[in-house]
Amino acid sequence: MATVDGPGEAHASFMEWAISQGVEINGVAPARFPGRGLGMVATRNIEEGETIVAVPLKAMLTVDCIPSSFVNKFTDGISVHGLIAAFLTHGDQKTLEKYELWRRVWPSRQDFEDSMPILWPERPRSQDQPSLQILSPPSISGVWSSIRKRSDGHECDTKHQNLLAQQKKRLQEAWNSVRAVFPDTDWEIFSYYWLIVNTRSFFYLQPDEDPPEDRNDAMALVPFADYFNHADDAKCDVSFDGKRYTFRSIKPYGKGEEIYMSYGPHSNDFLLTEYGFYLEENESDAVYLDDIIFRDLSAFHKEELSLQQYYGNYQLSSAGACFRTEIAACMTYMSLKHWRDYVLGRSTRGVNAKKTNAVIARWIRNYIKEAEGAIATLETIQQRECKAEKRVKMLLGRWRQIKGLCENALRTTVS
Repeated sequence: MATVDGPGEAHASFMEWAISQGVEINGVAPARFPGRGLGMVATRNIEEGETIVAVPLKAMLTVDCIPSSFVNKFTDGISVHGLIAAFLTHGDQKTLEKYELWRRVWPSRQDFEDSMPILWPERPRSQDQPSLQILSPPSISGVWSSIRKRSDGHECDTKHQNLLAQQKKRLQEAWNSVRAVFPDTDWEIFSYYWLIVNTRSFFYLQPDEDPPEDRNDAMALVPFADYFNHADDAKCDVSFDGKRYTFRSIKPYGKGEEIYMSYGPHSNDFLLTEYGFYLEENESDAVYLDDIIFRDLSAFHKEELSLQQYYGNYQLSSAGACFRTEIAACMTYMSLKHWRDYVLGRSTRGVNAKKTNAVIARWIRNYIKEAEGAIATLETIQQRECKAEKRVKMLLGRWRQIKGLCENALRTTVS
């Protein structure tokens, strides 16, 4: 059973407000877990299949709650994400008063500055010490210290890579839209609410609606349910039927046990970028070898990979490299004819597992070298400074995870 503390008066008042809005709370409550922050705890023994939380649509903050007079100000369009953040920043105070007790229990901007890479300084700390954004893993920052990236004109869907650049683009686009309507918008206030929506929203889509092209246009804030922390294998069933969000236990819980929900199968780099945390144990964790692999391939080989739809997204988990990575490794030693036959499923002639694994092992060792360099730099920073202690500790932990993931994958590859 987890050691927990009461969350405080503000959370008790918010819980009363949530109940007044029709939120059903059955055997759970918010709790403060020492060293980990807030979460949801069982206040009694809970049976499998029980509904523990149900939030009606009327209690949620959705785009439909925003007055049309406010929405219509954005004649050039704005994302739903940006619109909700704009409403929280500039909405009529009488309308927003409904959510005041809820807003009081949200994380502070300082909480975000401690945990969210997007708010960390971009400029180098000194001539010999890069910024913490740059020291973030390559899947987040897009930056390497031990290799030079090469641009070759080919493109692939890299939504799981260069995560920080994608996040910055979404925020910048929302900021531009809001500034066009409210020129005096304060950056710190708006970016705070943008991050509130980013970290606390649920997927919101009516049953008869088609999913939008961008998932960020199907978002809503769901009071009380936002206390649930994430676990990759959470034993909580989540559903939305157009009228309410329902959370059911799919295993028994003992009194005092923390109850998690799953935000989806995400890598730790994604969780760190989007939510400001990562898991100690994460079955979905992975890193990408694209930039390392592309250094070994000629322009012709890259063109061939692109034609065969095997260009990029070379994933590495602790279990080893993905099949796409094996295909790229085979290209380094096979004849083009044999490689094409293999890719098209015609023949395995020329495939040599030992050679394939040797190539992949070399690529993994390059990533380990990158991790070791980042760890050494961060350990030096940790010894010299305490101002950014939380951020440095977080990055150190993540890089050590990555090093361990690569070492496990290497053992699998060479065994």
